[in-house]
Amino acid sequence: MGQKALVRDLLQDPAWQEKDVGFPLPDSSHACVVSLPTWESVIGYEEDDPAIVARMRAGYPRFFIHPITARYFEHVEARFADEESRIIAYSSEEAARRAASYVLKQSGVTARLLSEKRAHLLVPKAGYAAARDYWRHTGEIISSRQAEDLLKGGKGDSRLAEVHRQSIAGVLEVEPRDAFLLESGMAAIFTLFRVITERRPGLKTLQLCFPYVDALKIQEQFGTGVDFVNDATGDGLEEALCAIRAGTYAAVFCEVPSNPLLHTVDLPAVAEACQDGAVPLLVDDTVCSHQNIDTLAYADAASTSLTKWVSGVGDVLAGSIRLRKDSQFADEFREVLEREVPGGSRLYHRDGDALVRNASDFRERVRKCNCNGVKVATFLSAQPEVAEVWYPAFTDREAYEVIRRPDGGYGGLISFTLKDPDKTAAMYEAMQFCKGPSLGTDYTLVCPYTLLAHYREMAWARSCGVSAALLRISVGRETEEELIARLERAFAVVR
Repeated sequence: MGQKALVRDLLQDPAWQEKDVGFPLPDSSHACVVSLPTWESVIGYEEDDPAIVARMRAGYPRFFIHPITARYFEHVEARFADEESRIIAYSSEEAARRAASYVLKQSGVTARLLSEKRAHLLVPKAGYAAARDYWRHTGEIISSRQAEDLLKGGKGDSRLAEVHRQSIAGVLEVEPRDAFLLESGMAAIFTLFRVITERRPGLKTLQLCFPYVDALKIQEQFGTGVDFVNDATGDGLEEALCAIRAGTYAAVFCEVPSNPLLHTVDLPAVAEACQDGAVPLLVDDTVCSHQNIDTLAYADAASTSLTKWVSGVGDVLAGSIRLRKDSQFADEFREVLEREVPGGSRLYHRDGDALVRNASDFRERVRKCNCNGVKVATFLSAQPEVAEVWYPAFTDREAYEVIRRPDGGYGGLISFTLKDPDKTAAMYEAMQFCKGPSLGTDYTLVCPYTLLAHYREMAWARSCGVSAALLRISVGRETEEELIARLERAFAVVR
């Protein structure tokens, strides 16, 4: 259960106190998560408070420019930019061109690709926020490892793409030709989105159940638009199924289970309607991982954020697309994706190396977190202070069982609320776990999900049933006794 030569053992010594604000999770120069252990630090992060941001040694890379990457951008700006412009780099020249189009549409400002560095965009300051939005929404970004090498004059090694693809395909339990590795989980979703909207231009997409924030944003801001069905049950689901059968949509998107409410849609019913209407069904299984559920029994393609359970450490950003080999769209999608993802991987070679190394104990990690997840969810449900617990063993259990593998569990992700929302901040600060915006790590990770994902649209989130006082726990590999003892101490504070 090694922590891959990290300095601070976050299983035994979690970053949970005020002194840990801004600490990188894990204790690595390429950490993808940052410690936000107090309510004030969460609000300060969202409000871009200099006192909080100045302490941040890391952050989730789509939302926060990594310090190494920032130094690289400054290095390029010193050569190519003036006082009225900024530099931002994307994962490819094609991504940079798409970003330039997005900047023009959103801000009316013209950005241009550097002739010497074609994946780099020179953006007038008035358009920089839009350039950053594209970076965040699509995940087509460069990593801190790539930026580190670029600062030294190095470059990537594309010869390793097929090696990484072969290795991770084994972890994902698909044939290598049906596995595609991308620079982030959102890049995987966005790539699928572009593939399906380009094949059926003019048609909307359909989103079933409350999704991860940027999964909905890309459908809203790119393409023709999206129909969003928050409550995908009963009459709402039946109406959606009728529209799917009629071929109304370019594709159907859903997360199984959903994030953060852990709902599981009736996937067989949706798949049957998609088959009838010749509409691709695209499912993201990040929350519980493919080890627990078999989404490809029904989906035409599945996406996942490899940053989460597959890596388990939190020091590499990556995503994947898996194709169902007997899908009616398999050959078509495979041909397009081979062009989009040369060699089957768009990962920078050092990120690919890190992912392969981290994934070596993926199955053991998920099995342990499954067991711990049930224990923690059961404990939370028994606390008189708790209003509601969302967990696949409790939430839409019947629908979840249909896709659960024979040896699969219910995952390690749990959401809950307190009966007294005013005690949420005190509860959060008393929880002796690492706290930051991610999931799927070896070490338990807690976050006030709605504040971090929907800070500027909390009224909308609340209208969808997602409370501003919701706390999300990604349960790690600590001992069961340690997990429960820490939770008991936290509840003692709010009693």
